[in-house]
Amino acid sequence: MTTIVFPGQGSQYIEMSKDFYNNYLEARETFDLIEETTKINIKQIIFENPENLLHQTQYTQLAIFCASISIFNVLKNETNFNNENINYMLGHSLGEYTALTAAKFLSIKDCSILLKKRGELMQNAYPANKSGMAAIIGLNCNTVEKIININDLKLEIANDNSPMQIVISGPILELTNSENFFKNVGAKRFIILNVSAAFHSKLMIDAQIKMKNYIANTDFKQSKISIISNYDASISNDINILSKNLSEQMSNRVRWVESIKNLEKIGESSIIEIGPGKILTGLIKRISNNFDIRNIEYISDM
Repeated sequence: MTTIVFPGQGSQYIEMSKDFYNNYLEARETFDLIEETTKINIKQIIFENPENLLHQTQYTQLAIFCASISIFNVLKNETNFNNENINYMLGHSLGEYTALTAAKFLSIKDCSILLKKRGELMQNAYPANKSGMAAIIGLNCNTVEKIININDLKLEIANDNSPMQIVISGPILELTNSENFFKNVGAKRFIILNVSAAFHSKLMIDAQIKMKNYIANTDFKQSKISIISNYDASISNDINILSKNLSEQMSNRVRWVESIKNLEKIGESSIIEIGPGKILTGLIKRISNNFDIRNIEYISDM
């Protein structure tokens, strides 16, 4: 039995999943369904990236979802691998939406509509260039939180990615002025990320309130697969719990370290990352060496 993980924003690149699109009907049908549902030319955005649209949040999330779920559908239909082989699924931020769709809690159409709204809300949640995110390499979550509290910084931990990689969110001036606080206690690198706003922070609360309404009006189906939620790292297949956790996700921390440790506690040992890049594979290896991790990004990986 296997656990599947799906990547989030930051994993995108031009022509991701193109070999699947070119060679498998299932992938082309997935692209067509998402385009028809959202009225967005996903093929053009992913394969050509006009006006750098692939890296604009309102399109990025839908594009990564499209690439990831297309690869998953091909894998499921072209091999002996199917949902009967899977115990758990989880995803990083927007990847949780992909996980819920792959596990059949959400339909591709409903998830596409949600992610179109989510991307628009997050893109426009705060004045452009007034807030952002930074990755801190070399410090753990407890240390970063202590520095924030001691110095009364108007910052929050957005992603607890690994024992040595934390992402913080907040006003852009506060971010840029905070670098030395973290470097003075041993941070190896402090990297301002190329994102449009302070995701997974209280600056997203207004957007989250609007997103809750869309989630509440979306039809969740029951599935046997359990999801590990970003919001509290809990493991469940109860649709009421999963939809509630999803609706709290946007302004709260992605508890990735805790999620992987919970997976380890229940004895899971096999993980497959499906989608563009190998970001999650790298993070998981830094959290624990007790997993056999594989990545499916290209046809050759199958």
